[in-house]
Amino acid sequence: MEKKSEEAGLCILKKEDSLHCFSCKIFSKREYKLTREGLKDWKNAGHLLKAHEESQEHNAHMATWKDLEVRFVKGLTIDKQEMALSERKRWRDVLHRLVAITQSLAERNMAFRGFTDTLNKPANGHFLKEVELMAKFDPVMKQHVSRVVSGAGSHISYLGKTIQNELIDSISCKIIEHIVKDIKTSKYFSIILDCTPDLSHKEQLSVIVRLVSQEDIPQVKEHFLGFLVAEQSTGEHLTSLILKRLEELNIPFEDCRGQSYDNGANMKGENKCVQAKLLQLKSRAFFVPCGAHTLNLVVVDAAKSSPDALSYFEHLIKLFKLFSASTHRWDVLLKYVKITLKSWAETRWESRIKSIEAVRYQSGQIREALLELGETTADPVVRVEAQSLAEEIGSYRFCICTAMWYDILSKIQYVSKLMQSPSMQLDVAVDLLKKTRDSLTSYRNTGFCDAQTTAKEMCEEMNVEAELKQKRLRTTKRHFGYESPDEPIQDALHKMETTFFNVVVDTAVASLDERFQNLGGVNKTFGVLLNFPHLGEEDLLQQCQALSAALTHDSQPDIDGTELAKEMQNFPPLPSKNMSSMELLSFVHEKKLAEIYPNLWVALRISATLPVTVAAAERSFSKLKMIKTYLRATMMQERLSGLAIISINHVVSNQLSHDDVIGDFAAKKTRGVNL
Repeated sequence: MEKKSEEAGLCILKKEDSLHCFSCKIFSKREYKLTREGLKDWKNAGHLLKAHEESQEHNAHMATWKDLEVRFVKGLTIDKQEMALSERKRWRDVLHRLVAITQSLAERNMAFRGFTDTLNKPANGHFLKEVELMAKFDPVMKQHVSRVVSGAGSHISYLGKTIQNELIDSISCKIIEHIVKDIKTSKYFSIILDCTPDLSHKEQLSVIVRLVSQEDIPQVKEHFLGFLVAEQSTGEHLTSLILKRLEELNIPFEDCRGQSYDNGANMKGENKCVQAKLLQLKSRAFFVPCGAHTLNLVVVDAAKSSPDALSYFEHLIKLFKLFSASTHRWDVLLKYVKITLKSWAETRWESRIKSIEAVRYQSGQIREALLELGETTADPVVRVEAQSLAEEIGSYRFCICTAMWYDILSKIQYVSKLMQSPSMQLDVAVDLLKKTRDSLTSYRNTGFCDAQTTAKEMCEEMNVEAELKQKRLRTTKRHFGYESPDEPIQDALHKMETTFFNVVVDTAVASLDERFQNLGGVNKTFGVLLNFPHLGEEDLLQQCQALSAALTHDSQPDIDGTELAKEMQNFPPLPSKNMSSMELLSFVHEKKLAEIYPNLWVALRISATLPVTVAAAERSFSKLKMIKTYLRATMMQERLSGLAIISINHVVSNQLSHDDVIGDFAAKKTRGVNL
């Protein structure tokens, strides 16, 4: 039988008639009477116990015992702590795999959910199917799936739709944090905006930020910041929308140095549009209209300048529609051609070259397909249309138009594709446009003769006569006038050259000059950065001060014009005479001259930051169509934007640490398990 004294930690064993110190017996490593056989000297017990209770060793053992007693009551024993740590590790391992699955599906623009949210069901979606597949080979996921299916343990599974949204949000937030950090490190940035309606008829505003990264070497980067729903398409509303987004991300608009949009009136207008309102806030946020959109408008202007040009494209449309309207007709076409006829976007005229290419190199084969279709079809309407198109394709006029438009669009499409590169710079774009203008001007002198030569070869291939017949139009009687009318041109070839070829080429050249005035003006402002080796001292100082004035807002300049001129005068010899702004920036970085020439360093970074096209926003619309399909039309805006951020910024996404994502996920939501 045993009795305890709670205050002193003593216990009496009646059977042995001895006294023991409970705490010392458990925790002490020394051996003496109170810890071994017990104290039996009852006569001197009081004196001995008092001395023992006042000892430092006894007090330490009592404190240890009391701490253990408290932990027993609260359930904080060592084995339970080990179990908690083990459970925490298990959940983190599970979340590591779920984050990887979420990231993989988002980068591939795949749907997460199916018709059910239950494991081991046929139509439970890609997310749960990935979980099931991983469970077949991974012991951690196998154990987790087994617990979820059997209902053992906690009701938390982390496999539901809410958790998917939270994981998507956590990953996208970490990507945005990385981008914002990159923006603040680079300091200067430009914004690219464009709008498009989605499948649920919401106007989606794509927000792109362009900057010059300085992590290792200077590099132009374009980051996607998400989609915003534009309830109105006015310039004022779109301006407030983008400014609010920048404020939410803690990105200072005062560091914005460029803006680029398409040629919509609400974007590029001079009074109430987005670019005008942003320029009112920051005068050094230079507006550069999209070069690719502007080139498209150049082609539109050229095509609308001549009735023959519009008639030519109408025949191409009829040709494609005739064959594509029936699988049988398409099979007839495939018997003769290797390059099939192509359709095109109505707003992208430079894409029509693909359709013209098929006719340019296969006119004879297409004509034979039309003749066979006219002979074999039972539909009289199709027969008449096929014969009419066969006659048109075999005409000398049509062949000349084909050769001419193919040459013109080839020149423009090449430049358009180059300008859509994310790394395209302002000075390079201006140089490409200048070469395009010179090429069109040169083509005006020899192009019609070249087109005739090509058209004759096409006619010989089709065994038709290369003769241009004059179309006789009905004339009306004119009243007497003091100014005699121009004499009609009798020669058909000369008339076609005058009223069609010359008009189209001249309109394209004039449109290039007019529509790219803004781009040329901005390039002229920054031109001193590349032309300084060829300038005199006075011209250099004048242009540097003009650049400094352009980069000044509220009496706060980005650079000192006088100091910039001195830096340029003392700059070492360049490795090449024709260097772009990005090449010069890389040269300054490679030679570690940034601290020696700080004004030049800043000016070059701002110049390389300026966007040339909104191609990045256009590419984001392609992702939008893949993410928000007709089966996912009810997707919430936050989920849509998060998935797009992960998919478009997949390079940044692959650099993220899953531990950081899990930490952010745990911080946002309070769970039953501490992660």
